Amino acid sequence: MVDINQAASSFLMFRALTENNMSFSDRYPPYLFTAPSKRFNIKTVGDIDNAITTVINETQEYKIALALSGGIDSAIIAKYLPKGTLAYTFRCLADDAIDETETAREYADICGLEHRVVDITWGDYLEFAPILMKHKGAPIHSIEPQIFKGALRAKADGVTHLIFGENADMIFGGMDGLVSKDWSFDEFVNRYTYILPETVLKNGIRLLAPYEKYRTESGIDFYSFITKYFYNEANGSYDNACSTAGVVYISPFNRMILDAPLDYERIRNGESKYMLRELFRNLYNVSEVPQKTPMPRPLKQWLKDWAGPKRSEFFPSCIAGLNSDQKWMVFVLEMFLNLLEE
Repeated sequence: MVDINQAASSFLMFRALTENNMSFSDRYPPYLFTAPSKRFNIKTVGDIDNAITTVINETQEYKIALALSGGIDSAIIAKYLPKGTLAYTFRCLADDAIDETETAREYADICGLEHRVVDITWGDYLEFAPILMKHKGAPIHSIEPQIFKGALRAKADGVTHLIFGENADMIFGGMDGLVSKDWSFDEFVNRYTYILPETVLKNGIRLLAPYEKYRTESGIDFYSFITKYFYNEANGSYDNACSTAGVVYISPFNRMILDAPLDYERIRNGESKYMLRELFRNLYNVSEVPQKTPMPRPLKQWLKDWAGPKRSEFFPSCIAGLNSDQKWMVFVLEMFLNLLEE
């Protein structure tokens, strides 16, 4: 069903179209992520080890490569790959941008992988965003242009399947902010929602149905919500970027389902992803585990001179008070609406 106000509101709230029948336009129908049909039930660290081994073994007939960051999720996967496998690290070029290349190179050297760096610029974002949005049929996540460029580089190197460490955070309690407390319903809605549509769009609609599905007597089943809606949104971003480049997206972690209760006390006491921390220590024979860092993207630097949207659908000065990730969402929503009129 084509409804621009509803689709735009869904993107602002959830960074995705939350229902399969939502659409911005018949011209660019939504590209939807399809979850793997076979997923592994995980109770122990040994189950994680077996699942990763199985997924990697399934790829041996293909030309595979790894997207290797400085975090433990992709570093864990690196340990399961054949020697000489290509490993790409994305490096955004901007003042004071986070650079993970040295840490990633250390992991690659330890595991015997062939390490390559893919430099990302703001010009790449401006060039690739329209291509990715036309394929997705919607505005895009700010990680997609760099994944797309990395996938293009991998394809040029003969790679057919690109492996990521995505989904480890949401499955194993790495999103410590979202699981930091037992939320009331309204608290979680305010915590998770990226932007309230009515603060940006003149005809914005607050869409609460996705949250209502997980309302409980005491609040909300936030873990089930995350592993449904954030799962689809995050995987959809990686899958869209890879698919647009002509490369198959693989994540061993999105093939896993936690079949045991998360120990929220451990997470809330500073031990997020405790199962993966244990696996990392075992694989690398270390006692200390490095701090996790989301995929770096220097949006604050790149959007510092952007004055805000000009289209009539938006309130004037609607980006005042927004952080850089939120500004990107408004920026790319306006870009997509312009594309629909070309």
